[in-house]
Amino acid sequence: MEDQKQLFTVSIYTENNIGLLNRISAIFQRRHINIESINTSVSEIEEVSKFTIVVNLSEEKVKKILGQIEKQVEVIKAYYHTDDETIYQESCMFKLQSDLLFEERQIQNIIKESNARIVTVNKEFFVIEKSGRKEEIELLYRELKPFGILQFTRSGRISVSKKPMNISQMLKAFNY
Repeated sequence: MEDQKQLFTVSIYTENNIGLLNRISAIFQRRHINIESINTSVSEIEEVSKFTIVVNLSEEKVKKILGQIEKQVEVIKAYYHTDDETIYQESCMFKLQSDLLFEERQIQNIIKESNARIVTVNKEFFVIEKSGRKEEIELLYRELKPFGILQFTRSGRISVSKKPMNISQMLKAFNY
């Protein structure tokens, strides 16, 4: 019997090469696996990039996917973690009409209660930013939606593992 599906955060440490994102996403695509979120960034190691991919799969399938990912020449190491094994956040930005900020006291209360922050204000619009868990961002979206959101964007998950991954020590052995 197959494992239950759950959210896994996949962390992939790679060389920074053109086309690698396409090859990694193709591994998921060929297996008809939806990527919930994806983020790429520099890592704690110079010249090494980190992909953070969130998928809803069984642990058995995640292990198979990691095996395929690690076959890519530029991939140094891939890990997977459950939500309980990581500390994670997402970020988002909302753009709303400026008059709402000054005329709707409720907007100010929503911003304050959600621990969002105002990034910019001008005559036409204002932008607020919120970092937190997906659920917190979705709640803020639902609260602001009746006021007319002009634009909305949300980042992919960023995360660090609670336990050491020892990637830095491993790479020192390979002179990275």
